[in-house]
Amino acid sequence: MPILVMKFGGTSVATLDRIRRAAKRVGREVANGYDVIVIVSAMAGETNRLVGYVGETSPMYDAREYDAVVSSGENVTAGLMALTLQEMDIPARSWQGWQVPLRTNSAHGAARIEEIPDENILAKFAEGMKVAVVAGFQGVSPEGRITTLGRGGSDTTAVAFAAAFDAERCDIYTDVDGVYTTDPRVESKARKMEKISFEEMLELASLGAKVLQTRSVELAMRYKVKLRVLSSFEEYDPNAGTLICAEEEIMENKPVSGIAASREEAKMTLVSVEDRPGIAAAIFGPLADSGVNVDMIVQNISDAGATDMTFSCPVDQVKRAEAALNSARERGDLRFEELISDETVAKISLVGIGMRSQSGVAAKMFRVLSDEGINIKVIATSEIKISVLIDRRYAELAVQALHDAFELEKA
Repeated sequence: MPILVMKFGGTSVATLDRIRRAAKRVGREVANGYDVIVIVSAMAGETNRLVGYVGETSPMYDAREYDAVVSSGENVTAGLMALTLQEMDIPARSWQGWQVPLRTNSAHGAARIEEIPDENILAKFAEGMKVAVVAGFQGVSPEGRITTLGRGGSDTTAVAFAAAFDAERCDIYTDVDGVYTTDPRVESKARKMEKISFEEMLELASLGAKVLQTRSVELAMRYKVKLRVLSSFEEYDPNAGTLICAEEEIMENKPVSGIAASREEAKMTLVSVEDRPGIAAAIFGPLADSGVNVDMIVQNISDAGATDMTFSCPVDQVKRAEAALNSARERGDLRFEELISDETVAKISLVGIGMRSQSGVAAKMFRVLSDEGINIKVIATSEIKISVLIDRRYAELAVQALHDAFELEKA
């Protein structure tokens, strides 16, 4: 029998009624001839509740016990889904991460998947089980302890199972009906895309689009797992949602496929840093050691042996970045005149695999922003992405103007 992986997020299993609705979708795929692996998240709000319990009990908590607590939400959902399917006369069994086993490293709270042996589940399929309901987000360490994969880890679990079992497809059911050209809450003319390439989805996910976890898209691209994002709240339609696939499966590559906007950005500038070999390592080494995620980097032309270095990072990491850089200066590892932090910026990014073969995208983007009176503070580019930092107050205007200029509402 072909295998299909179906993942249901927290909002899709938030109540018993929603679990029943999701189970009906699973039953339909069983009737279509699939053996189904269902990956479930905790019921909406449950993980936050459990995290709160841990923090209230032990502010300096043991990460192993943190994982033991917060992973329990998925176990409840898996059991309830299996029971619901059994009530529908569908042979189903729930599986916790250690029972599969989904083997990870020992990085509690942010574990990486190392192996998913298929023998146990395939043996049960051979015995007549039709649905394996697997608790997402969790695995087991080499020491035999429960681990968790980080927030949003159920997406990664689903893609990893699809790769391990050579599934025909991995369907991600969520509260949105697909991937849009930009956030529909910002631009009412945003269009749901029928297909998007792995690379484009990876860029959009890393730039703030919250449809899929970045690691799940990385896995899908590496193992060529076809992903489909669709809503668990809409009526059944075999062509619903957005298919995330290899670039070769997309007939025509528009220069721009989507626009991402992140308002949680900060711009930091080191003024008058000495310009010498190794200065970049002296700056970004301490930042990396402190867990600061640096994105865009710009260095000014050297003047009298000194230069300015500007970079962006998440706004909630500014204090950590300031502490790391000031500590490096106090140790004598780094000399600079001033550190300026600007927490009022937003990052606007155009993404499209068509940029590889079509010129003029950057010039058009800059002209559109100029016509709207929006000043660009920092620019960064890659083969399929152009990102700029602008004043946060202009973020929505920039998205709307660019969406119109590149006619993204048109298929």
